Amino acid sequence: MADAGGRAAAKLLGCVSRETAGKLDIYEAELRRWQRIKNLVGPSTLGEIRERHFADSLQLADLAEGDVWADLGSGAGFPGLVIAIARSGTQVHLVESDSRKCAFLRHAARATGVPAKVWEGRIEAVLPKLDPVPTVVTARALASLDDLLALAAPLLMKGAIGLFPKGRDYSSELTKAAESWRFDADAIPSAVDPDGRILRIRRFDGRITSRPTDPS
Repeated sequence: MADAGGRAAAKLLGCVSRETAGKLDIYEAELRRWQRIKNLVGPSTLGEIRERHFADSLQLADLAEGDVWADLGSGAGFPGLVIAIARSGTQVHLVESDSRKCAFLRHAARATGVPAKVWEGRIEAVLPKLDPVPTVVTARALASLDDLLALAAPLLMKGAIGLFPKGRDYSSELTKAAESWRFDADAIPSAVDPDGRILRIRRFDGRITSRPTDPS
């Protein structure tokens, strides 16, 4: 990780409460233990779990308000489980289709004592079951923005805010998505990736429909 990103990550991690820091310690220990048999994260990132995964997730915690969040394609819990740890009292729905990763998520949620509920299944099938409706939806390294908007549309159409971390190609993803969807977006500089942005999606009005051709 670049020096600037590393310093920013260290600052984020250093600002958490003692309780949050303790739960992150438990999370990291369990992740490393399960990684030996489950391959939950890329092996090359194991040496920088806190900087690469925890800090990158933590930066989302204060970018939207709401007591119920949904994290799509949670994988090993980034950013959803980290947000559940950082935002005391926030209910986080972790949506994941891989049964092995779901088993880890359930274990990690119990070990850290956070109010996170794990949903095993396809995103399209799970979202209609979430009640109350989440007011914030997140996804990290899951799909292009265009595809993310399609997946998250059932929540965004009900007023949820989308928080989607993106890399250096964020601008082209925004341009492509704007060809198919109506929405407002803030491109917030990433605290840990100098080239990255957090795309905060607001006022989502759904898919752009083609206008009928004027017969004249």
